[in-house]
Amino acid sequence: MHACPQSQVTSWFVHNDEVMKFGGFYEHQLPRPWTRDSEHTLFQNALDQVELSDRVGYDYIWATEHHFLEEYAHSSAPEVFLGACSQRTKTARIGHGIVHMPPNINHPARVAERIATLDLVSNGRCDFGIGAGATEAELGGFHVPQEEKKQMMLEAARQTVEMMVQEPYQGFEGKYFSMPARNVQPKPLQSPHPPLWMACSNRTSIAQAARLGVGALTFSFVGPDQAKQYVDLYYETLEKECEPLGYAVNPQIAIACPFLILKDDEKALAMGAENYGYFIYGLGHYSFFGAHQPAHTDIWNEYTTNPKEFANPEGRTQDCVGNPDRVRQQLREFEAVGIDQVVCLSQAGKIPHEMLCESIELFGKEVLPEFKDRDQKRAAEKAAQVDRLNNLCMPRRQKVTLPSEPTIIRAAGHH
Repeated sequence: MHACPQSQVTSWFVHNDEVMKFGGFYEHQLPRPWTRDSEHTLFQNALDQVELSDRVGYDYIWATEHHFLEEYAHSSAPEVFLGACSQRTKTARIGHGIVHMPPNINHPARVAERIATLDLVSNGRCDFGIGAGATEAELGGFHVPQEEKKQMMLEAARQTVEMMVQEPYQGFEGKYFSMPARNVQPKPLQSPHPPLWMACSNRTSIAQAARLGVGALTFSFVGPDQAKQYVDLYYETLEKECEPLGYAVNPQIAIACPFLILKDDEKALAMGAENYGYFIYGLGHYSFFGAHQPAHTDIWNEYTTNPKEFANPEGRTQDCVGNPDRVRQQLREFEAVGIDQVVCLSQAGKIPHEMLCESIELFGKEVLPEFKDRDQKRAAEKAAQVDRLNNLCMPRRQKVTLPSEPTIIRAAGHH
């Protein structure tokens, strides 16, 4: 089994007050109507946006995993998209956020293999987020029971981590997943493994992420006041109750928010109201109120012909939408309450590719530099805090007992 000394816990594990990272986020939304080339154009545009984001200074590129969510998310193979992103970028971390962990959807060995390979092809820039899935369209498609999805996620995630570290993996007999001993290859470049995250949507899941010692990727679209409550809960729980899922803790809390910066403030707010309103409507369609007929339901048409209770033309307080001055002030407020990363939800609805590129460039030129400057000045403080949290939490991790006898796999023709 790999040794995992504390000296190998490197500086990508980050937290400190008043320093903040930025990530781009892709669900690959594609409202109807479609043409034969729509998806091809969507992905090629996204790769161009990713390359531009890396060039202007984004710290992370995130892509999530969703299945069967027409129009809302055409991101069913994020590991492929992120592999392409790794070759179009130089410095941004490549965030697989998240992988659906129930074994019915992704076998833990296949997850370990894909994450390790992504880490290798990105030269050690991979981050690994776990999630259980949410909608019946997705979970039902793979026969995952809603009432057991979180237990399935945790059982599989623990074993995926062991597969990336143990040599050989000792095997496992569990409730939702079983596998004999095998050496799962390749191993990731980062030691002991890529930083771990978990998708969160409320206080309960944020506290769970803290107990597991993984980063909290929050997708509940909150303002600075609520974000401060999340930060306080996360770090207090981590200090007192963390029993790490992995072989190093990743003390970070990230929040996703709608993100569009244009010189014309009114234009940005109008585009944001319509298209991020659609994002919320699509989420509601699949999660709460929709009746979906696969290959036929037109969510964009339903949204644009219904009353716009999901859109807010005045702009929700948590949105980073508007001119550079407006967005800069909003980001300062998130920074002040201790958010570690803002995940920029830019690509949504029918916002044109050219406008998204304009927004990325404007962010890199007029907003990002001051945050980068503060981040660089406090790198040593960040590393010291991470070391302290690792030293505090890692002794609480449950020890893994390895078998005393080696596993021998005999070929089918061996007698």
